[in-house]
Amino acid sequence: MADVFITLKEAAGFEGVAYDTLKKRIARNPKEYKTKAQPREGGGKEQVLVSVASLTPKARKAWRAAQKVDGRDVIIDKRADAAPWYVGADLNHFIEGDGGKRKKAYYEAVELAARVQDFIDYDGPDKTEYGYGYAVTLGVSLPTLYRYVNAVLEANAWALKMEKEDGQGRDYFRALALCRKPREKATFPSLTDEQRAVIENIWFDRRFAANLGTVEMLYEKFQEIAEGRGWEDYPSIKTVSRYINHLMDSRGAASARYLAANGSREWKNKKMLKARRDATSLKVMEYVVGDEHTFDVWVQWTAPNGKIKAVRPKLVAWLDMKSRAIIGDVACVEANSQTLKESLVKMIYSEPGGVPHILHVDNGKDYTAQTMTGQSRKRRKIDFEFDAETVGFYQSIGIEEVGRSLPYQPWDKPIERFFGTVCSKFSKWFESYVGTLTGSKTYAKRQKDVDKMLERGELLTLEEFFEVWTAWKEKYHAREHRGLKDAGEKWTTPGEMFANGPRYEKAVPPREYAAMLLMKADKARVYNYGINKFGTVYTDYELAHYVGKTVGIKWDIDDVTKLYVFDEEGRKICEAVSPELLAFGPHCSQAALERHLRDQKRQEREMREILESMTRPYELRGEEGGRPSEAVGAIDLTIKAQGRPRVIMIPQDKEFRQEAAALSKAKKAGAGDEFLGKKADSALARLRAMNE
Repeated sequence: MADVFITLKEAAGFEGVAYDTLKKRIARNPKEYKTKAQPREGGGKEQVLVSVASLTPKARKAWRAAQKVDGRDVIIDKRADAAPWYVGADLNHFIEGDGGKRKKAYYEAVELAARVQDFIDYDGPDKTEYGYGYAVTLGVSLPTLYRYVNAVLEANAWALKMEKEDGQGRDYFRALALCRKPREKATFPSLTDEQRAVIENIWFDRRFAANLGTVEMLYEKFQEIAEGRGWEDYPSIKTVSRYINHLMDSRGAASARYLAANGSREWKNKKMLKARRDATSLKVMEYVVGDEHTFDVWVQWTAPNGKIKAVRPKLVAWLDMKSRAIIGDVACVEANSQTLKESLVKMIYSEPGGVPHILHVDNGKDYTAQTMTGQSRKRRKIDFEFDAETVGFYQSIGIEEVGRSLPYQPWDKPIERFFGTVCSKFSKWFESYVGTLTGSKTYAKRQKDVDKMLERGELLTLEEFFEVWTAWKEKYHAREHRGLKDAGEKWTTPGEMFANGPRYEKAVPPREYAAMLLMKADKARVYNYGINKFGTVYTDYELAHYVGKTVGIKWDIDDVTKLYVFDEEGRKICEAVSPELLAFGPHCSQAALERHLRDQKRQEREMREILESMTRPYELRGEEGGRPSEAVGAIDLTIKAQGRPRVIMIPQDKEFRQEAAALSKAKKAGAGDEFLGKKADSALARLRAMNE
């Protein structure tokens, strides 16, 4: 144990005495203790070390016990006042850091630590002489060997201490103790704390970042602030640039500046933490997501007025989350709620199809219109706590739950990823492809003379385009889907999974009912001549009972010659049509006039019957037929004077008076002829009697 030196503090611990006591012993008997001095790492007075061989047998035994793994923790507080650098170091960061240059040095230190530990464990005679030879085999001097020994012992002690705290072994401490401590980088001693704060304030300023401010711009402002604050010395632009690079490499800084430069919406889209969904527990048609997509190609379209235009078609489609199959897809020029209804009906009645259990819709006004949800789109949560037979298309077709996507958060709808596939694998094959025109990908815009292509007839019609789309969709359904394959599904293509996978079953409504739901709905007031809609009058006899009231109406957008009329409770009243209008004078149709007069008389008769039934006394309400007698409890609810002879005004019209006089003369002439006839018969009877 000769020439193994330890500090006085450690020696006092092995002797079991106080530090000052051991110091006084050495001062009184300097010949009994072998000591030496070594400079301190931090400078100052030299540190005194004492040889282990100079200690008492008890202390030497304690020292030997301290070198064993089982007993090194007893002196950890005596061996070091502060934890060495490697205690808090990240082993992987140390090995892989600095471009991997430290990897070789680390593994050499592992071998060296093992050999140093062998020397520590040596308990043979004349260890000093053995140490000389051992140092030669290692290629180092004896003092260097003893320095290695102290480093390994300290590392062992710290490893044991931390193992007792958390139960994790740290044998790598011995190798790290023999490695050079990594030099601290990016300390920037030329930058004061105030200067660093100024640089950070400018670089992460929202307005500066939003305008894509550069390092050169930042340094100009930095110089202005330096002169304004009277700094005598400030770093160069190269130092500032290195500090900014250091900041951007630090944890979260790049994401924070992206937030400042692009705003919350874009940051949520690109940088915010997302979560993957597990669709294996779903059934087919249990969860369906819908959205609209504008293709990046131009097609030919004939407007209702006959004009041929070039338009970018829109796709309204639904994605089944279990199978990733596209269902209910329709193409149009401008999507609206009616287009959405048609796509839903196509999804339900396709083969195989069905009614989805949960529908997740886009936040657009087409998907959240009151005709679709039955409530104002200002209410974010869609509740089905009402009778939706005439309002709320989603519930009317049997959907039990509808979810609404969050505004400006496309990751909430998985169908958005499918639309990305459409852009990259479908749209780019068209000659009229003009590139992605979204704000984040304006660089992808392709210059095409669409008007010239339209003139030359090079654009597909909307119908032809949809045929090509349908063919591509079928190929997509037949291809293996990576999501289904990674999930370990039995069927790995969307088409097979949609046709054969476990399915959410719910009976579809009758087709006639669905056809009725497809009609557009509105409210209308009934006038005494009918309902005025689209600049046309619609009427039916049944509307006579609802004059002055508001009723619900529906119509087929492809046939507006008929209105389906419903009362406030949703009961069908009639099917009102546009009648033949009564013209004036000789232009009036006799049949139309007679029909109108019949309806008037019928209405009056029915109103009188209703009035009579309502005023019939209780005693007579059970009797059939007969007119009520005034003597049987009739109730007269009015106060009136006694009846007087009815007076009518004689018309002053000359033609009317002449016509009336002629009629009266004809009646009198008829009466005279009858009298003469009777007289003639009487005379003839008397003559026959005289002859007899």
